[in-house]
Amino acid sequence: MAAQEIGSKESITVNGDETFVMASTYKVAIAVALLDRVDKGELKLSDLIDISQETMVTGDGAIAVNFVHPGIKLSVANLIETMITLSDNTATDACLKLAGGPEAVTKMMQSIGITDLRVDRYTSEILRDFYGLPDKAYASVLAEALAKDPTLAAKQPLRNLEFEQEDPRDQSSPNAMLQLLLAIDNGKALSEKSREFLLATMSRTRTGNGRLKGLLPKGTPVAHKTGTIGGVANDVGYVTLPDGRRFAIVVFTKSSTTSEADRDRAIAEVTRTLYDFYYLKQ
Repeated sequence: MAAQEIGSKESITVNGDETFVMASTYKVAIAVALLDRVDKGELKLSDLIDISQETMVTGDGAIAVNFVHPGIKLSVANLIETMITLSDNTATDACLKLAGGPEAVTKMMQSIGITDLRVDRYTSEILRDFYGLPDKAYASVLAEALAKDPTLAAKQPLRNLEFEQEDPRDQSSPNAMLQLLLAIDNGKALSEKSREFLLATMSRTRTGNGRLKGLLPKGTPVAHKTGTIGGVANDVGYVTLPDGRRFAIVVFTKSSTTSEADRDRAIAEVTRTLYDFYYLKQ
């Protein structure tokens, strides 16, 4: 984990330089790279983007589940909103393509001094590699694979050591992700308008209520992004203290054999410990 009070120069870390699978927390980096294109005038948040049935990616997100007929256009703003708040994989692949692809996101991170965070694959490719699918994890491909092997769905919460430990792609250290959160907040990564847009979007995240938020006082403002795959349960974002001070926090896990509820609880306990520490440190 890694955490830092906004405005302070002191961080708190545990295994801060070790690399972890980001899972869906990498969608923060994708959002930043895409919003950077908006800041440069190359795209507008109001631009409408075609979403074809062939590119629907498997997952619990709203797009593939709810839009079963052809004929979908979503604005760039709504794609980012759905990618962050619902962790929608179809929206993520669309956003990543608009951002210029994985290499462009990694280069953008490097341009702001973040070298220990790499984006290498679309979500359809990450899920393909995790599940061992014959093709990208589009909804049609997974449906066919499930028909052949109904046990496939049960593998989602199980750790995959080859995927987590032997494949360096799409990984970050806690410190690198913390650097990204701080760069978003201090204006190094984005314009003020894009910063406010992204932070507002992260404040509406609906996934992972038992993680960063799990043990905080009711109503504590949290803007965050979760990530889950195999033995990985992550959450990254910003927590606001009662006096208005804020801190950025990254909690990564991997190779867990505990229940999903226990993973969430561990993240919640780390967050509450830091909340109490920063609150008392006035």
